[in-house]
Amino acid sequence: MREQVAQLTAQLDELGRAAEEVRITRETLLGLPDPGPPAPPAPKLPDHRAYQQIMAVFTAADHPLRAWQVCEAMDLAVAPNNINNVRLKLKRLAGRPAAGS
Repeated sequence: MREQVAQLTAQLDELGRAAEEVRITRETLLGLPDPGPPAPPAPKLPDHRAYQQIMAVFTAADHPLRAWQVCEAMDLAVAPNNINNVRLKLKRLAGRPAAGS
């Protein structure tokens, strides 16, 4: 009987330590900040190559650009037709939902 009591006491001590570890883990998890909802995926750019080029130009730029400057950076002739086409593409890109909003 004493041996059985000793075994049960050892098991009880082990379960007590495990319960304490669970309590500490729970307190730690409850203390972590709420991660919030996941960010939505970035909107997909149109498949046309010009949109990819425009985004590359703005990624490389360190300041705001005008439509004619984008034409220059894309090696397009700075002509009214090209400027207007780039301006239209810029308006379409600006009208798309931003990443993370």
